[in-house]
Amino acid sequence: MQSLGSTRVALLREPGLPLTAEESPAAREEPAEAVETPGPSWCPLCCSSPCGSRTQPEAKKKAPCRGLGLFYALLSAFLFSVASLLVKKVQGLHPVEISAFRCVFQMLVIIPCLIYRKTGFIGPKDLRIFLILRGVLGSTGMILLYYAFHMTSLANATVVSFSCPVFTSLFACMFLKEKYSLWDVLFTAFAITGVILSVRPPFLFGSHTAEMTGSYSDHLKGTFASLGQAVFAASTFVILRKMGKSVDYFLTVWYYTVAGLLECVIILFALGMWKLPNCEMDTLFLLLLIGLFGLGGQVFLTKALQIEKAGLVALMKTMDVVFAFIAQIIFLHDIPTWWTVGGALCVVASSAGAAIRNWCQGSK
Repeated sequence: MQSLGSTRVALLREPGLPLTAEESPAAREEPAEAVETPGPSWCPLCCSSPCGSRTQPEAKKKAPCRGLGLFYALLSAFLFSVASLLVKKVQGLHPVEISAFRCVFQMLVIIPCLIYRKTGFIGPKDLRIFLILRGVLGSTGMILLYYAFHMTSLANATVVSFSCPVFTSLFACMFLKEKYSLWDVLFTAFAITGVILSVRPPFLFGSHTAEMTGSYSDHLKGTFASLGQAVFAASTFVILRKMGKSVDYFLTVWYYTVAGLLECVIILFALGMWKLPNCEMDTLFLLLLIGLFGLGGQVFLTKALQIEKAGLVALMKTMDVVFAFIAQIIFLHDIPTWWTVGGALCVVASSAGAAIRNWCQGSK
């Protein structure tokens, strides 16, 4: 009985010996495969898929380059300044008609872009009201600015219109809850000083208003039109910043062109100022370039506002003043007064200070 039991025990043990001693490599890998992690992206430390430590570098790669938003704003300012110079060169057309042609050209370019990007023509339901406001306010500001270019000098109209950082910072603080620091107050003070030196109101400057080109009444009309454009532009900046990247920038330009074209058509038929079919070929070519540069400025401005604070973008766009002075001297042969130059320097100082401060904050 005892030998039988020991034999039975040996028989039970012997079948297991080859499994441990002569086990194939493939068989030894099976347990490892059985306990393999659920996937290459699963992390045993954070017990999540994908791993948070792996997704963080990808998020950093997708982050915009420091200062890219300000570069877009600067490029937008340059394109808008070229368009402004071309508007000043067009003669015999009402400013509203020029605005209408720009909207038509932009519409012809935007439609294929929207079809290719498959973004639709309406936009998200919860953001349509902001898109409509962006279109109406932006197009109204464009019409006022073109009217200002016809009533006063290019430099004066540009300087006054770029007082919009004053309104942009205030609107962003009120509606976007963005911080309004003491630096913003300083930059705003520089911008206001620049506008005052450019406008030169009689109750402050007296006889120095006689140095202006043209009548002072036309200068005031252009000044108020530029100031109105600043308010509408500031509202547009805040709305674009509010929507952020949730709306494709081509869709925002689409609403801008549609609303602008409707406004221009209504105003032109009300005034009876439609003259486009009687334009010469050189005028049509200038209008085509106005639409091209205006579209580029709109696209880069929208991209800048998607990745940068609204107040900083508005301040950086005041570099348009520098481009306007250069264009007025070289192409229009109109030398600005020293008062206007002083105002422009204040505006440029405000813009440069904002850019340097933003760069220092990003490097910390």
